[in-house]
Formats: sequence, C-alpha cells, structure tokens
Amino acid sequence: MFHEYESTDPVEAAAIDQQIAVPHDDMLKRHQCFKRGETTTSLVYVLPFDGRFNSRNLHKAESQRKADTTMRSSQESLDSNRSEKSGGVVSSSSFKLVGIQRDLNPTLVQAHRLDQLVEAYANILAAVGENVQRPGLLKTPERAAKALLYFTKGYGERVSDVLNDAIFDENHGKLVVVRDIEMFSMCEHHMIPFMGRVSVGYLPNGKVIGLSKIARIVEVFSRRLQVQERLTRQIAEAMMAALRPRGVGVVVEATHMCMVMRGVQKVNAFTVTSVMMGEMEEDAKYRHEFLMMIGKN
Repeated sequence: MFHEYESTDPVEAAAIDQQIAVPHDDMLKRHQCFKRGETTTSLVYVLPFDGRFNSRNLHKAESQRKADTTMRSSQESLDSNRSEKSGGVVSSSSFKLVGIQRDLNPTLVQAHRLDQLVEAYANILAAVGENVQRPGLLKTPERAAKALLYFTKGYGERVSDVLNDAIFDENHGKLVVVRDIEMFSMCEHHMIPFMGRVSVGYLPNGKVIGLSKIARIVEVFSRRLQVQERLTRQIAEAMMAALRPRGVGVVVEATHMCMVMRGVQKVNAFTVTSVMMGEMEEDAKYRHEFLMMIGKN
C-alpha cells in the first residue's frame, strides 16, 4: 500500500523501505507465537495508518472526514428546519416525522456499509482472541455483516414507500384492530435482540389502510436499533400521519435478550408499552374497547 509514494531523499527512502518490511517480519513473529500455542498474540495484523503526504490513507481519511462533515451539517439543517416549522415538534402530517430517529442515506447504505461491517466483524473476532483464518470463521465476518444489515434494513425504508398507495376511501367508523403482529428488533444499548408482538388499532376517518401495510409499518421501525418506548410511539405516529384517523392505539409486548442473557437474567420478564393518540387517548370507551379486543382488559 506504500509503493505509490516515492522519495528522492535516500534517508527517507530507507526509512520507508524499513516500514514496508515491518508487516512481513511482524507476521512471521505472530505465526511463530501461534504455532507455540501463545493464543494471546493474534494472527491478524492491521497495517499502521500511513499519514505521509500524498499517501492513500491520508487522502481517504480526509475525504471521509469531509463527507461526514457535509452529511452531518445537512442533517442538522434539516432537523432545525423541521423543528422551526412545527414550533419545536416534528409535524405529524409529514412522513419525515421519523427524523426523530435519523434515517440513513440509502445510497450510503448500498455502497459502503457491507464492506465496513465485514472489516469491523473481523476486528471484533480478533479482539476476542479468535483466529479469523480458521475454517469455521473464514466467512463469519461476511455472514454476520449481512445479518446485521437485514436486522437494520428499516433505516433504508420509508413508510410512504411500503404503503404503496394502499389507502382507500371507506365509510367505516368503527374500531379496526390488527393484533399480535410478530416483531423482531435490536436493543440500541447492547445490540442484542428483543422480540415480541405488536397490536395496532385505529378509528377510521373516512379512510382505511390495507391490513398488511400495518404489519409493514411495524417492520420499518422495528428493523433498526431501537428502544421499545420509541418503537411504540413511532408506529402510532406513522399511522396518524398516513391515515389522519380519529385515533390510534398501539401496544407492544416484548422479551429483551439483554435482560435474559446477561445482567439480571430474568427469563420470564415481559415489557409492555402503549401509546394512545386522538380519540383513543381522550375517550375511555375506545381505549377499553381496544384493550378488550387485544385481550388486555
């Protein structure tokens, strides 16, 4: 990786040659340690950052820094505009309301994330003391990266896209409920799964939504790094924005692996969260009917 840089200074050139030779010598030492069974020394060698003028590392780092700065500035400007237009609260009339939890740039998702994650998982395996070259782990970084991309695919999805115009005029004024929608998500605190069921009810206001689209809305927001409280609210807000119903109710029940596999290790603990909006919040009659229909009253 260093051969693109050539120096006319004999002293500097000698120093560069020596630096180029280091990785090979170091790898031999690491291999000898591995053969002796000294597993605390990893076989994985990470080349040092090359900060010399015109080096590939330096150009790449500078380009990434500029891209990150531009992206962050654009997002902060967008968030500021949203807040100003709504008096500090994101308007529920816009599908952009999910900006409460920022969506990723879809182009960035497709172009860069897989390679970055593969490299990151290889480093994680090395950091826990594993040999990433052994047969069982050769493709693990790629498999794990693809799995994480699937678990977080909601970042690249939009409610308006998954609805696909499946909203219809219908003079139905009674409560509509879809209950026990299976849900899988990732806790943002430990990046460990939590899973459970989501029940959604709404009071139509001249329009109804295709029933499968309710499950797809759940999928958009659950396939992200989440906390259950925010997930519940985002589903309710998306329903309000899409349908303009008289009211919406959402109840989420979940088991969190961060409470089961680690920490307090309580296998039978369930977390229940709810959000009511509109007439579902204001009128106890509708709340009672909704909770009864999902078996919670």
